[in-house]
Amino acid sequence: MKPVSFDGRDELTCDAITRDYRIWQRKRGHRYSLDDVATAWVAARARPDARRCLDLGCGIGSVLLMVAYRCAAESLVGIEAQDVSIELARRSVADNGLGARVRLVHGDLRAEALRLEGRFDLVTGTPPYLPLGTALPSPDPQRTAARLELRGGVEDYLAAAAAVVDVDGRVVVCADGRRPDRVVRGASEAGLVPLARWDAMARADAHGPLFSVWTLAPRSEASLAEAPSLRIEVGVIRDDEGRKTELAGAMRRTFGLE
Repeated sequence: MKPVSFDGRDELTCDAITRDYRIWQRKRGHRYSLDDVATAWVAARARPDARRCLDLGCGIGSVLLMVAYRCAAESLVGIEAQDVSIELARRSVADNGLGARVRLVHGDLRAEALRLEGRFDLVTGTPPYLPLGTALPSPDPQRTAARLELRGGVEDYLAAAAAVVDVDGRVVVCADGRRPDRVVRGASEAGLVPLARWDAMARADAHGPLFSVWTLAPRSEASLAEAPSLRIEVGVIRDDEGRKTELAGAMRRTFGLE
């Protein structure tokens, strides 16, 4: 891939994402946000002992960097199709000295995941939420790719994850909180069993979640026999006065930030 050139009109920032790592982002482009933090936080709780990790559609590398900080993974792989995003991820990986642990693959996750060797203890993903035709694309291509399902939605992420997750591994994906049916259906078709759902609420009195982070496991004879019930947790991000809750602070402290 020819390196992406950033000019003076495309200002970059280098921001703290964990205590030890910083991330390159476009000031007016797609930037890491709460759904990335929540996904990495849930993933770190699901498999803190993961040795091999994969992030599908890794974007600028936000979840990948947080998982690399929190988990003792020896090998982490990120797959990303957007030229701009993977170039920024490469800068962050290099500048944080993670080249020996992290490998980035440029391409469509639906194809590239199937080419990977071996199985992964932990597979993460933060898919775009909006099907084509349901929202106007942004004038910025990077932002459009983060919002609209240009290369598939959560169902495609689940199918790719199911193909590479280990038998005792975990899949953690962020999804539209208004459409849990898509995750349930996609998991069933991919051969995954939903174990838990964490709903992020802007406030306690909010009408619905901002998004949901799901934890899933490969379907097996044992899981079918046990018929695990879905565990649902709710996390409130701000209190009635708009201040960040203790939970929101705890999530940041998980990655060494105050």
